[in-house]
Amino acid sequence: MIVKFSFQNFRSYKDETSLDFQAAPLPEFDNNLIRRDNVSDLLPVSVVYGPNGGGKSNLMMALAYMISIVTNPIVQLGKTRGNVFQNFLLNCKPFLFDENASRSPSIFDLFFRTEKNEFHYYISILDGLIIDECLYRKSFSGKKTAMIFERNKNEIELGASIRAKSINTQINPKMPYLSFLAINYNIEVIAEVQEWFESCVIRNYANSNVEQNIILPQDEKSQKHLISIMNEMDIRISGFRMDEENDHLYLNRTINGKEYELDFLEESAGTKKMFALMPLIIYAIKKGGLVILDELDAKLHPKLLRFVISQFKNPKINRNAAQLLFTSHDLTTMNHNVFRRDEIWFAATNDKRVSEIYSLYDFRTEDGNHVNQTASFSKQYLEGRYGADPYLKNMLEWEV
Repeated sequence: MIVKFSFQNFRSYKDETSLDFQAAPLPEFDNNLIRRDNVSDLLPVSVVYGPNGGGKSNLMMALAYMISIVTNPIVQLGKTRGNVFQNFLLNCKPFLFDENASRSPSIFDLFFRTEKNEFHYYISILDGLIIDECLYRKSFSGKKTAMIFERNKNEIELGASIRAKSINTQINPKMPYLSFLAINYNIEVIAEVQEWFESCVIRNYANSNVEQNIILPQDEKSQKHLISIMNEMDIRISGFRMDEENDHLYLNRTINGKEYELDFLEESAGTKKMFALMPLIIYAIKKGGLVILDELDAKLHPKLLRFVISQFKNPKINRNAAQLLFTSHDLTTMNHNVFRRDEIWFAATNDKRVSEIYSLYDFRTEDGNHVNQTASFSKQYLEGRYGADPYLKNMLEWEV
């Protein structure tokens, strides 16, 4: 479960920027929150709106980069503890429209939870070299935070939980120490963190090739589950078949008692996207993972988008506390029947071409109050009341 992600000096973001999944004290959708004893409630979903070029994708890239820099070395050396479904491979580029920022490290700071512990992982990077890195742990029932390791360039200090294990502290300056420990040692606390990072599902639907990368379930029960969900979305199929010899996928439909096959490439864009996406959603909900999707709404009918959102907001389905973070331009779902006010975020650039984000809950009306929970969010957004409107006005002239 992600709690809070902060970063600084990455692509269009110069200043410290935070995306918080901790629930605000709001009455709406109270039963949908992720609850654990002794810790704050978390949101199951967050969506980011804003104009093209406002920073939505760069926000996704920042979190995806932090996750990928940890998991990529583990994947490359075949030391994973499970399946890894991540496709953001990019460089760590600082904010370039400022001379000081372009020569400064990019900083990433993440709080996340496993079943019994909350972890804090921090890493800063400059020109591919790791400047600082640290990992801390605090149990839900405990009062103290324990240091697992701290790193300043080539100097590494080990915490008490791993100090007595004869662990090497001399490593490649481009390698995260967290990845190094996961690859070379079998340490319980590191395995716990590694499994969280690997459970994150990342997809960038600005890349059309992503929809051709389909992860088909192998066992019969999972296959039936996928078919059932597709039918629940009114995408009527009775089965599917992969022709291994020709590397072609076919979807089956039963019409008037007769079965027909259609080449997957001949299906509609929305059908192809949902068939590629749903196995990953099923996997994440089963594992309780974080799903990061850029341009989730592309090619999807609004009812299909709502269906995906509902899988995470329904606690009877989302029993293992999976979470969804995505970007969207679809305004039909920007309303109080779908989202809480703290689940809606906006990304936009200011007059210095620096991206900033803020939530609808953070926004104040002219009288200083929060936006009403029954307000017409999409209408007010189009009117420019929330600043990050799609008509490229002065994005942040409203006080947030």
